[in-house]
Amino acid sequence: MDTVDGRWRICILLSFLGVTFLVFHARHIHDNPFSFSSPRSIGFSIAPIDNFTFNPTSDPRIITATPSSIIKTKDEQKEPGAKCDIFQGKWVYDSKLSPLYDGARCPFLSDQVTCRRNQRPDSHYERWNWEGSQCNIPRFNGTDMLERLRGKRMIIVGDSLNRNQWESLACLLYSSVPSSDARVSVKSSTHKIFRAKSYNCSVEFYWSPFLVHLETNSINGSKVLVLDRLSDSARRWRGAGVMVFNTGHWWVHRGKLQVWDFLKYKGKLVQNMEMEEAFKRAMKTWASWMDRNVNKNGTKVFFRSISPEHKGEFWCHNVTEPALDGSYHTTFPKSITKIVEKTMHSMKTPVKSLSITRLSEYRRDGHPTVYTTRGGKLLTDEQRKKPEVYADCSHWCLPGVPDTWNRLLYASMVQDSHEDGSSSLYKTT
Repeated sequence: MDTVDGRWRICILLSFLGVTFLVFHARHIHDNPFSFSSPRSIGFSIAPIDNFTFNPTSDPRIITATPSSIIKTKDEQKEPGAKCDIFQGKWVYDSKLSPLYDGARCPFLSDQVTCRRNQRPDSHYERWNWEGSQCNIPRFNGTDMLERLRGKRMIIVGDSLNRNQWESLACLLYSSVPSSDARVSVKSSTHKIFRAKSYNCSVEFYWSPFLVHLETNSINGSKVLVLDRLSDSARRWRGAGVMVFNTGHWWVHRGKLQVWDFLKYKGKLVQNMEMEEAFKRAMKTWASWMDRNVNKNGTKVFFRSISPEHKGEFWCHNVTEPALDGSYHTTFPKSITKIVEKTMHSMKTPVKSLSITRLSEYRRDGHPTVYTTRGGKLLTDEQRKKPEVYADCSHWCLPGVPDTWNRLLYASMVQDSHEDGSSSLYKTT
C-alpha cells in the first residue's frame, strides 16, 4: 500500500507541474508586446483583433509590417493556409495613427478634395482606420510599395473617382521619399504622373470614364460613344506592371448629365440601346484588349468597384461620423456590377477586384460637401449656404477614404506576392 500511495503522489505531482507549465506557456504565447488603443471604437463586428508584428519607421504613422506576419488570419492555427477577406471589417476611430500623411505637405492635391484647406471645420473624417474582421491588415508602407513598383509603371485608369484615388496614392508615396526624389506632373486633369527617381517607377492617371472612346462630331458637335474602340489613352497602357481600372458612374447618367448623343457599334450609329447592353459591349471591348495586350504572368490587374454617392435620403451634408449601425444602402444599378463581374470571370487575364463599395458606403462623413470647387473655383460663402445645389457627395476628402482604398490595394499586392511564392503571407505557429 505504501508503494501504491507513493506512486500516486508522484503522478499527482507530475500532473500539477505539467498543468503549471502549460498555463505559463499559453500566457507567454498570447502576450502582446504592442498595444494600440483609441479614444473610441465604433464598428460593425465584435470579433477580437489579433496583433501583428511590426518594425517602427521614422514616421510613426506608417508601419513596416514583417513579411512573415503582414496579413494573418484569426484562425490560422486551425486553418494554416486560409485566406482572409480584407474588405470585410469595421471602421475604428484612431487619432494616433491616422491620417497616413499630412495633406498640407502634399502640395499637388487639387482644391476639389482638400477639405481642410477649404475650411472644413471638422477633421474627424481623417482619423478612421479600417480593421479587418477576419484578419489583420498592414498599415500602408510607402517604402515597401515603392520597392514592389521598382522599375515599373503603374496606371490608374477611369473617372474622377480614380483620379481621387491617384491623388491619394501619389501623396502616400510622396510622403515616403525625399521631395528631391519625387517628380509630379499635374498640369492636366486627364493625365497625371508621380515619379520616384531612385526607384525608377511611376504612378500614372489616365482619365477615361467609359474606358471606350468618346468622340465629337466635327460637323455638328454631337458626342458619339464608340463601343468597340478603346479610349485613345489605351496606347499608353501597354507595358504597365500594375493596372487599376474603374468605370460605371458615367454610364448611368441621364438627361442633361448624359454625355453621349449616339452610340456607335461596328460602324453604325445607334441612338436607342439599353444602357446595360451598351455597357456589356464596352466591357467586352476592354476585356478583349486586355487579353491581347497584357502580360498575364508579369502584370497585376485590379478593377475597383463602384465608389458610392451619398444623396437623397442618405445625404452627406453635415455628417461627421460613419454609419454606426452597419447599415448598407446603395442605389447604384446592380446590373452594372454583375456585368463587370461576369466580364472579369470570362477573361484569360487574371483581374482582381478591389471591392471598396461596402466599406465606403459607411462613410457619408468623408465627402467634401460644400468645401470644394465648382467649375475650377472654390465655392463662395453664398454658394456654401445652398448645399442642396452645391454639395459634393460623390468625391472624397483627402486625407480620407481613398487612402484606405490604396492601403487595401497595397495589401492585395502583398497577397499576390504570397501566391507567387515570393513572400510569406500567413504566419504559422
